[in-house]
Amino acid sequence: MSDPYETTEVHLGRLLGRALNSFDLPDRLVERLGTALAHSSSLYTAHHSPAAGTWRETHRHTYLLADGGAVSLWELSYRPEGDGAVRHEVFASKAEACLAVTRLFGEPAPGAAQDAVLLPGEEEPEGDAAALSALFVPATPVRRHREYAVEESADHARRVLRRAENPDRPGERIAARLRGAYAHQITQAFGARQALSNGRDAGFNLYEHAFVLLDGTELSLWEVEHTATPDGRHMCEVYESEAAAREAMELRARVR
Repeated sequence: MSDPYETTEVHLGRLLGRALNSFDLPDRLVERLGTALAHSSSLYTAHHSPAAGTWRETHRHTYLLADGGAVSLWELSYRPEGDGAVRHEVFASKAEACLAVTRLFGEPAPGAAQDAVLLPGEEEPEGDAAALSALFVPATPVRRHREYAVEESADHARRVLRRAENPDRPGERIAARLRGAYAHQITQAFGARQALSNGRDAGFNLYEHAFVLLDGTELSLWEVEHTATPDGRHMCEVYESEAAAREAMELRARVR
């Protein structure tokens, strides 16, 4: 999860500091990143499979620059088999990150072949400035990449529903269906954002918990994590649809 109170300078410094290969980034790119004014981080793919000894995540970090442009860095975080330490590498393009997955894990890199041709709804990094300036605008529907992990998915669904504090959270009908979940994927659909609520800055994150059920169907829960509470504590709300989750975020941000 991104820290909503972390400055862009600190965020970039931590990212480059933990990356084993940050020295490989082009000098011109690093110079441009030095002018970053704002940032957004999102989880692009996640593959967690303790049984297979595999743990990796790909994050996209987008930076709004002083010249009005935007650039993205792609971070691959992973644990080598038999080693519990998390390692980080950072790349200037999605294609390079996909190739790193192939190099490290010997697997076909999802999305690598598609990188040269933009998918519907995707933009070049320079177009991400609009995403940084739009707080609660619903996203245009796009084809989401899925990389499901087969593990304790039914238990994960139960825990997500259990921590939900909103009265209109999914009920027993959804809970019963999710007892048959055998695989899932967690995606940060909404990067760290801030808004004024109750007279203080509040942070918002939106996560999609996508599940595969025993009958082959897919079902998603949308979790809003925010600090728009009277005392500033973290609160989790869960909804059946992305639209309902985004509406809830907008409502919380308007509270004074």
